[in-house]
Amino acid sequence: MSAARGRYAPSPTGPLHLGNARTALLAWLDARARGGAFVMRIEDVDFTRARPEFEARLLLDLRWLGLDWDEGPDVGGPFGPYRQSERGDRYAAALARLDVYPCTCTRRELRALPVTSMTGEPVYPGTCRNGQSHPGRPAAVRWRVPAGSFGFVDRLCGEHHQDIARDVGDFVLRRGDGAWAYQLAVVVDDVDMAITDIVRGADLLDSTPRQLHLLRALHPELPAPRFAHVPLILGAAGAKLSKRDGAPDLGALREAGAPPARVVAALARSVGLVPPDVREVRPQELLTVVQADAPLAHLAPQPLDLAGL
Repeated sequence: MSAARGRYAPSPTGPLHLGNARTALLAWLDARARGGAFVMRIEDVDFTRARPEFEARLLLDLRWLGLDWDEGPDVGGPFGPYRQSERGDRYAAALARLDVYPCTCTRRELRALPVTSMTGEPVYPGTCRNGQSHPGRPAAVRWRVPAGSFGFVDRLCGEHHQDIARDVGDFVLRRGDGAWAYQLAVVVDDVDMAITDIVRGADLLDSTPRQLHLLRALHPELPAPRFAHVPLILGAAGAKLSKRDGAPDLGALREAGAPPARVVAALARSVGLVPPDVREVRPQELLTVVQADAPLAHLAPQPLDLAGL
């Protein structure tokens, strides 16, 4: 395989919370420890929520944290554009190569479906699969998912299998309002940008079989990226960090004058990269404590400790 190429792909729909910041740090460490390139991609495909001011803020916050990138919307690169809002022609070309159909089911109708799948999502029953759509309603576009089980080996979570037709059903590739769906956009982007290694949160684990299934349909000749789904950040009680825990977002810490090295240390302690007594560390210094061949092999999630910030 060619030299490692990692990426971080935030959505500019609000302030960058600490869980996202930690994922960015881990993705950066994974790429840099391998001597690879690091790509910043802005996933602003949801035009109803994405805002330019949020993009500017998250890029500022990540640079303040000590991260850098070789390619991105603010620095350019050979595989741009690096904003999904500027890549619609690529998604349209991919969609034209797939077996799809219009779906006019409403959100209310979809929310009323029973949750019967291993993913915790309703399984689409194929209501519009055979042309039974409702004239006059906006139409989404669904992929007619081929039957069969699909699996992969995650670098952190191990083997993961999913029968997509049974556990998800035909899924949306373009929404009724015209927005491109994440599942299609991320596959097209990762192929176009030659991404070899994807580090992201464990909440996206169940999305991966869908994306790999799409990759196989669009580019059967290409190897799949390596995936590492990192643990979600924990609050003081040891459960997933939520708004109730009162943790500030990254920009709020920056604006309050928190030293970035202390924020990095808190994030590093929360996955066991440094001992509990390390109160300040910079991203470059963390490269000395991770292994080049398996940078994320020994993550040990701990509650986030923001004392001293």
